[in-house]
Amino acid sequence: MYSSSMLVALFALVNSLPGALGGFSSTATGNIAICWGQNSANQVGGQQRLAYYCHNTNVNTIPLAFLNVIRDTEMNFSNAGDDCSIFPGTKLIKCTQIEEDIKTCQSLGKSILLSIGGATYSEGGFSSPAEAISWADRLWAMFGPVSNSDKRPFGTAVIDGFDFDFEAVALNMIPFATRLRSLMDSAAATSGKKFLLSSAPQCPFPDRANNDLLQSVAFDFVSVQFYNNYCGVHTFQFGSPSQNNFNFGTWDNWAKTVSKNKDVKILLGVPGSSSAAGIGYIAGSQLANVIKYAQAFSSFGGVMIWDMSQVWANAGFLDSVASALGSTGGSGVGIIPPIATTSLRGFTTTSSTPVVQTATTWVTVTIWATATVNGPAATAKSTSTTTLWAESTTAVSAPTPAAGLVNQWGQCGGNGYKGLTSCRAPFSCVKLSDWWSHCN
Repeated sequence: MYSSSMLVALFALVNSLPGALGGFSSTATGNIAICWGQNSANQVGGQQRLAYYCHNTNVNTIPLAFLNVIRDTEMNFSNAGDDCSIFPGTKLIKCTQIEEDIKTCQSLGKSILLSIGGATYSEGGFSSPAEAISWADRLWAMFGPVSNSDKRPFGTAVIDGFDFDFEAVALNMIPFATRLRSLMDSAAATSGKKFLLSSAPQCPFPDRANNDLLQSVAFDFVSVQFYNNYCGVHTFQFGSPSQNNFNFGTWDNWAKTVSKNKDVKILLGVPGSSSAAGIGYIAGSQLANVIKYAQAFSSFGGVMIWDMSQVWANAGFLDSVASALGSTGGSGVGIIPPIATTSLRGFTTTSSTPVVQTATTWVTVTIWATATVNGPAATAKSTSTTTLWAESTTAVSAPTPAAGLVNQWGQCGGNGYKGLTSCRAPFSCVKLSDWWSHCN
């Protein structure tokens, strides 16, 4: 049992670390990353806007796919690009809706990365290290902390990092990635905000397109594509102590012995439905066995799924992945439906019965799954429901939600929705898309 002074100290530590309990976690094994932007399922009416998916608590990391031309900087987000304009005299799009949605998603504890490359990337890299470094600087000015650049596709929104999805050999990528890593680390040292760098190699080892990068650059996580290859999850041999083709163990060995970052996490990359890949899709019940096997490796960090449109068209798949992981991503928030949500310094905590109140805000923090907070000289862990308060606050009874009303962030409308439509005061029903309205 914690004493009140310990809880106050713990709360101060958590409150000093923006996003500590939200978004991708380098210490968690339940991260779920799902790529958004390509509408690969060809859904009628197209994929939903980014913010629509960010309200799902299972997902904590979203790579935006893709920035598919680096020089001249072109991006393709399928039908989501229909709402974008173009900077005059360029092919660069300006997307105010995505700008708004990135901010919304980050407020909900999601890490938003920009994925560079994709299957259609054909530039072949850069002509020289100097050109690679120059373009790293330009992309950082476009998407990193707000600078003097007059061409920022996402306006004042700042992404949480970059993902590399190079499926063919590209020249001078090491100086490009090294420069981005350096810029992100420098910004983190100044602001305290952690920026992420990830890669999505295919499972054959070594990956021909990314091997040099993976040996030379420190990545935070690597989403290995275990599909469309002989080493995919579909080759997993249930009950066998050794695997002939499925090679998660090989990638774990890379993480421990070769990677520049020995704490790098390996995400199990899988297709979100049978139409998301040529081969490699397996149902959630089968995938649970693969996840259990992979969890035995210390580098295992969760699951990456391609892509959002496929997952949403495949009812129950995401829930089965989250259940197999035993969490809803690396956020520290469990799968119990929330009754109240409180934003604390950039991350969101969820509580089922808030019982402590200050004059202006609820400060209850309930941790349903193990949450680890890494500070400069301390680590705090809890697997229990814990209420934190400052010494000046007073415990009071929790208010009983009015019957028939929707709490904050709960759904209150949308095409096909048949639930409650009135929000609990002081919230009102806010339309985000034709498919989703919530109380805020």
